[in-house]
Amino acid sequence: MIERVVSQLPILVVVVPLLAVPAVVLAHRAAAAWALYLVATWLVFAMACVLFARVTAQGPIDYAVGGWAPPFGIELVIDAFNAVVLLLVAGIGAVSAVYARAGLAREVAAERLYLIYALMLACLAGLVGITITGDAFNLFVFLEISSLSSYALIAMGPKRRALLSAFQYLIMGTVGGTFLLIGVGLAYMMTGTLNMADLADRLPAVFDTRTVQAALAFIVVGLSLKAALFPAHVWLPNAYTYAPSAVTAFIAATSTKVAVYALIRFVFTVFGAGYAFDRLPLNQALLGLSAIAMIVASTAAIFQTDVKRLLAWSSIAQMGYIVSGFALASAAGLSAALAHIVNHGLIKGALFMAVGAMAWRARATSINDLAGLARTMPWTSAAFVVGGLSLIGVPATAGFVSKWALLSALIAAGHYVLAALVLIASLLAAIYIGKVIEALYFRPRDAEDTAHEGGEAPLTMQLATWGLIALNIAIGLYGAPELAATRRAASALLGAGA
Repeated sequence: MIERVVSQLPILVVVVPLLAVPAVVLAHRAAAAWALYLVATWLVFAMACVLFARVTAQGPIDYAVGGWAPPFGIELVIDAFNAVVLLLVAGIGAVSAVYARAGLAREVAAERLYLIYALMLACLAGLVGITITGDAFNLFVFLEISSLSSYALIAMGPKRRALLSAFQYLIMGTVGGTFLLIGVGLAYMMTGTLNMADLADRLPAVFDTRTVQAALAFIVVGLSLKAALFPAHVWLPNAYTYAPSAVTAFIAATSTKVAVYALIRFVFTVFGAGYAFDRLPLNQALLGLSAIAMIVASTAAIFQTDVKRLLAWSSIAQMGYIVSGFALASAAGLSAALAHIVNHGLIKGALFMAVGAMAWRARATSINDLAGLARTMPWTSAAFVVGGLSLIGVPATAGFVSKWALLSALIAAGHYVLAALVLIASLLAAIYIGKVIEALYFRPRDAEDTAHEGGEAPLTMQLATWGLIALNIAIGLYGAPELAATRRAASALLGAGA
């Protein structure tokens, strides 16, 4: 009986959050809706842990939906690469559910809370589906599920600018989705299949056609827009700034990470690194853009006065780190990119949760409004400091583990200038994180400001924030298991794309 249930986990990990969406809507009352949301997300996380353990012990899992064998049926595939991303997405979803109830209470009207819980479940289902699907068209479908729910979530922000931010994201996201669909359609036109493994087998026979080259270009541009890769990042700062804080923490830690995962999946397992990087100059373009992103976005972050916008620009810079790693097309580079996908997800989730907790008390996120807050919110401020140090890449933090792996890969590949830019970007990160820390600890509090009175944010918000901070420290002190998992994933990915 147990084995039969375990064999159905690949489909259940998508179906459970999807079925929970109408259940949450029907529950309607905020408390009941949150309870269903909490249970569903933790069930997904538990299933993701079991799947990760089985893939690690037994190898890839193939699941034919409805019993229809691929390439005619829809296939779900969980391997060493996407099992890591699945664990990240499910884990952030579960922690966000703990954080969300109190975190959303002051930003969203009580009568709309059940809707936001339902939308977050739909977004989670879409992200999980993107991660494990083996079908190119269904990847697009799941991407649209996550995107449509994200637009609505951002629009529910407490300020009127949230609506404009959601509209900007909708326009850019629609363009990205259309490009992806065109690319998948062109690949289907040349091969007659949508199954990724079958595409990988059939595409080499038509690699010399302009249609296949155009298909790859459309897919890369479309997913770059979704992942906010420079210069397709213009939607991200406003979206992260004006969304409810709990929503920002969730999508910042997962959405762009899953999009860049999908890009890596297409490049390495569908088209193959030999075609994308040897016959076409994709790696040179990506390396150049990632270098610009690291410096330009980090510099822009220094001049921000709102902490959420500052962290949003930082996310654009951090995507440059990830892209530079996988563009090396080496085992070390891919391992570093995957490690930074995970670590940056944990870092940004923790930082946005800490800022959300501050906003819960101070009712603002500008640096000036948070001045002196460390005196009344010492635990939340300490969480921001540790998360900020991890973002910079200080030793004994998760950020250091993945940045060190990236620097090692860049130096081994002879990209000394890019390695130097990684260090410069880290120094710039120290400046913009230092600005916030200076305000929290060393600026005097406005004597007329009474919003800071009352101490820390609710316990659930602190537990969620410190849970992610603890993971950052644990990985920083003992990163060997994570790096071993990412090396396995990189080896499997390069083998699949050979």
